[in-house]
Amino acid sequence: MPRPFKCRFVSHEPNATYFKPRGIPMTELEEVALGVDELEAIRLADLEGLYQEEAAQRMKVSRQTFGNIIHAAHAKVAEALIRGKALKVEGGVYKMKAGGARSRCWRRG
Repeated sequence: MPRPFKCRFVSHEPNATYFKPRGIPMTELEEVALGVDELEAIRLADLEGLYQEEAAQRMKVSRQTFGNIIHAAHAKVAEALIRGKALKVEGGVYKMKAGGARSRCWRRG
């Protein structure tokens, strides 16, 4: 039996959830799905410049788990950019960080 997913905490909902190459009609595009938790990992590591240990603490996961998340996220973004695919941000196992309110973590997507 596989281990259960550990909930990942996310500080920001994405402003945009779909990115596509210019000049290719939607009907001809393949999509790559990027989880909200994966986008959060990219935000923390690449935009804020945090080391994996600190970013992992913010998402409330181990450093190893954060490393796995960011590796998968980078691979998906690279696939979309290099192969001319659309990038759709959706799903993942996450909970929004809110003013101390407890809520159940759901696997979305």
